[in-house]
Order: sequence, then structure tokens, then C-alpha cells
Amino acid sequence: MSDNRLGSAVSPYLRQHADNPVDWREWGPDAFAEARARDVPVLVSVGYATCHWCHVMARESFSDPEVAELLRRDFVAVKVDREERPDVDASLMASASAFTQQLGWPLTAFTTGDAQVFFAGTYYPPVPVGQVGSFRQVLAAVLDAWRERRHEVDANATAIAAAIRQGAEAEATARGGGADGGDEPRLPTVDAIRAVTTQLAASEDTTYGGFGGAPKFPSTPLLEFLADVAADGDDAARALLERSLHAIRSTELTDADGGVFRYATKRDWSVPHYERMLYDNAGLLAVADAEQARGIADFLRDTLRRDDGAFVAAQDSESTMDGRRVEGEWYRLPLDQRGRFDPPPLDDQVLTGWNGLAIRGLAIAGSRHGDDEMLALARGAADAVLAAHVRDGHVVVRSSTPRGASSAAPTVEDVGLFAEGLLELALVTGDVTLAEQARTIVDDGLAGRFTVDPVLAGAGTATGEQPQTAMRSGTVALASAAVTLAALTGDDAYRDAAARLVADRASTGTERPLGHADALGVALALGRPSREVVVVASDPVDPMRAVRRDARRPGTVVARVTPDQADQWAEAGFELFAGRGALDPAGYVCHDRVCALPARRAEDLHAQLVG
Repeated sequence: MSDNRLGSAVSPYLRQHADNPVDWREWGPDAFAEARARDVPVLVSVGYATCHWCHVMARESFSDPEVAELLRRDFVAVKVDREERPDVDASLMASASAFTQQLGWPLTAFTTGDAQVFFAGTYYPPVPVGQVGSFRQVLAAVLDAWRERRHEVDANATAIAAAIRQGAEAEATARGGGADGGDEPRLPTVDAIRAVTTQLAASEDTTYGGFGGAPKFPSTPLLEFLADVAADGDDAARALLERSLHAIRSTELTDADGGVFRYATKRDWSVPHYERMLYDNAGLLAVADAEQARGIADFLRDTLRRDDGAFVAAQDSESTMDGRRVEGEWYRLPLDQRGRFDPPPLDDQVLTGWNGLAIRGLAIAGSRHGDDEMLALARGAADAVLAAHVRDGHVVVRSSTPRGASSAAPTVEDVGLFAEGLLELALVTGDVTLAEQARTIVDDGLAGRFTVDPVLAGAGTATGEQPQTAMRSGTVALASAAVTLAALTGDDAYRDAAARLVADRASTGTERPLGHADALGVALALGRPSREVVVVASDPVDPMRAVRRDARRPGTVVARVTPDQADQWAEAGFELFAGRGALDPAGYVCHDRVCALPARRAEDLHAQLVG
């Protein structure tokens, strides 16, 4: 009889496996205690709700009663949703890199009862394919090693755990530089950062656009870095960015409804991998032109937005058509024919960090393109997440669904991305309550108030957040929010903290920008003189308020407020706004919070900005 325990899970991915004959357990101390008591290895299978190859392996192997019996007898089987528990995924991925460089999902890891990995891979087919063994063969080999070469298993597990621990300690040391009299963090120079664009230009696919070959990803942090360098005056970076964005919006990677797929399987951006993730689309909003941004915002509004205003995580690549489960066919239909079939299902998790990324993207795009609906969408998401995931100013929930809140603890991704999104929206709308919430959340993040997963803590394999290629890092977002707070409050401790957070990542990024591009962008802002721009106008259509559309550049913070809002910001401790509510309209251009005489007309303000 099956003892599958996923029926009450919050995660949609875990619930997809609730009817498997496998005796699945959720990640947690109880599963590993069971493995120790039975002296059996643990299979940890990691995926997410819209992962096509996760679906395939579920149909081929985890729905097979004979495979289920093997797992029931000789293993403890654990299912993990990487979106719900990114810390667990990061740790297991770091361990898996000891066995394969072809990392991805589903991730298939085997651990000891102490949760230390001794073997790992990704998707395994039901029968051997070329040099890849079948899943049953892998299970047999793992079990043979466990029973006959236990000393090798334990040695492997111990060595991998030690390597992960060493890497995590090195990163923690780098982040702590400059504290308590330690070494000051060493940021790369502005020239070194700008020179990275030469590397990127050399890796550009000059035939089809973008970077590298197949598979080809939008790589939104890389695109935003190019936007930062372009705003810093680099025309070559601007041209490279525009070519890359054109390739994304004019090929099959962008669906007819405006949403963008996760990646293309071919070098020419054709044959997309059809799942659509919130983070890809949100990241593109920050750099897209008006037409592309409008299409993405429409997709978020019409497909991923819940009734309460929050955004869910993703839309699947597969759908059921004419009784068949198929990948991509619904998306290949013309828009006017899609209504004949049920659309691909949604991953209905609301993730704090991913919503923060969407809030930020919508706020940036809405301001840049003068689109009030984008700002309204951002505000709706902010209000929904604040109501459901934040208590007394502190992020307490990472993931929730209509079935409740997950027990998984918030991570730096949730704190950093959400705080950055709230600050961006506050600067655009002038609502100081959003900035106050963000300040509390940033203070939590800088104080390191995170709960380390108890299983990872016991195993000594908590990695912290790893550099990412597909979405903005929470660590980097936390640093970016701290830079903004330094400009708004006058407290340079925020700026020092930001430098500590990104210095090591940015230094690595000058040699290997993929995975570190977001840190390079923040380091570029830190390398430029701080400039603050405050626009005060009670008239919402005053031309002075349009300045934000062309004033965004590294090292510059721009805020738009009414006179009453300026007073509220000042009263809340944001010193930049002290005395700014006296004139209406007025524009202030400040350098390290030392301001020039106020400009009273848009053209005068523009002259100060370009002067």
C-alpha cells in the first residue's frame, strides 16, 4: 500500500506527485530520520510544476508500480519543489556539479541519512539511451554501492559536503569584508566593469542575435547590465542591447500574446521550450521598449495575475488537447483558436521574491513609458504580497497558494527582490509607506535574519544564494536597495553594506560575466558619484514629472513626489526630502545630497541633468 504523503502539500509541484505509487515524503528532518533508522539511502527528486522533463520522468518512472516498489523497499524518496525551497535546490545543485556539468531539472540526487549527497544526475529514462543508463539501472548501482562499498559512499559524501562548506565560508568572508575593522571590500574599477561589454560583444551571435548557441536564453540580468553601461554613456553597449532585444521580440521566443518563453532550443531562437516564467518576463520589463513592455505587461495581467493582484509563478509548456497531453501545441495555435481548448495550467505559487521582481519591472517600465496601468499592476501586486506574506514589516512567507502558506522559510531572494521592488514603486508613486516597508525589510536582510534549513544546517551543506544567469540575484537586489536607501536617508552605512555584498561577485564578473552581470551593474552604480534627483509637483501632468524617463543612469536615484509627500518622506527619516515641499513645482539635482538651486521648469531641470 502506498504511503505517499504529498496530498496535503502546499506546493503545486508536490501535489502533481500525490497520486504516484511512490512513497514520497516532503523535505524535512523526519524523512532523513526514517532513512537513518532503516539504514537506507535517500532519493531526493527536485523539480517544479511547469518543468516538462519533470513531467516526463513522472510518467515514465514515478508512475511505474515496479519502480515504486523498489523505492519503497530500498530507499526513502523525497520530493522537493525548487521554487518553494531554492536553498535546498542550490545545495543539491552544488553537490551534483561534482558528477555532471549538464545540470538542470529534474535533479536526481542520492544522499546519506545525514542528507549529504554521494551521487547525482538529472533526468534518467526508463530504458538505457546511448551512454545514459535507465533509472532502474541507476537505482541498482546506487544500492550496490551503498551495500558493498559503503566506505566509498561515506567518503564521497563527506568530501562533497566539505567542499560546499568551504565555498560557503569563503563567500561569507567576502560579504563580511570591511565590518568590525576588517578589510574594505574591493570593487572593480568603472573601467574594468565597462570593459566587460567587449567580452559580451565577442560572444554575440552576429547571425541570429543574443549570446552563444543552442539552447539560447534571454539572460535578463545580462541585458540589464548592458542597459546600465549604455546609460553610463556606452553607445556600443546600447547597440548590443537593442540587437538582443530585437532578437527576443521578433522571433518565436515571444508568443503572440506578448509573453516570453523560458528559452529556445535552437540557435535561431526557434522551437521554444514553451514554459513561461514570471521571472523572465519581469526581468525583461526593466529593459524592454514600449511595445515589448506593453506585451509583457498584458501577459502578466491576463495570464499570471490573480484576483488579489499578486502574480503566480509560471505557465506550463504542456496542455491537454483532444484528450492528449502535449507540449507546445496550444501555443502554436493562432490566438483566435486557443479558446477552443483549455490553456496550459499555471504554477499557482505566489513567491515573494518573484513578485518583487515583477513589481520592480512594472514600476520601471511604467515610469519610462508613461504607462499608468503598469504602475497600477505593480501596486496591486505589492499590496497583495504585503497583506499575505509580511507581518509587522518583516517577510515571513516565501510561498503561498490558495491552499495556504508554505512552511519553507523566506530567503535572501524574497527579502532582496521584494524590498527593491517596493523601493522602485515608492520612488515612482511618491508613497512613503512603501519605502518604510522596504527599509525594514532591507535592515532585516543586512542583519542576516534568515532561518537556515535545519536539514542543510545539520549536513553542513547550506550554500547560501548562488550566482544566477536567468534572474536577478536576491543578494544583489538587497545591495541595490541598500544603495538607494543610502541616497534617500543620508546613511552611508547602507552604501558600505552594499559594497560588501557585491564586491566579490563583481570582481569575478569582470572575468566571467555570465551569472554575475547583476552584481556588475550595482558595482558600476557604486563606482559613480552619487546623484539624487527629486521632482516635486502636485500636478500629475506637469512636464517636470516626466524627467524620470531619461534621468535613470548608474549612481542616480530619482524620486517623484507631491509637496505633501515630500514632507511625509522627510518626517519618516528620509533626509533627502527635508525642506523639499516648499516649492511647487520644483526639481532638485543633488550630488551626495548637496543640491543645486531648484529648477522651476522642466527645461531648466533637464539642463542641470545633462550639465
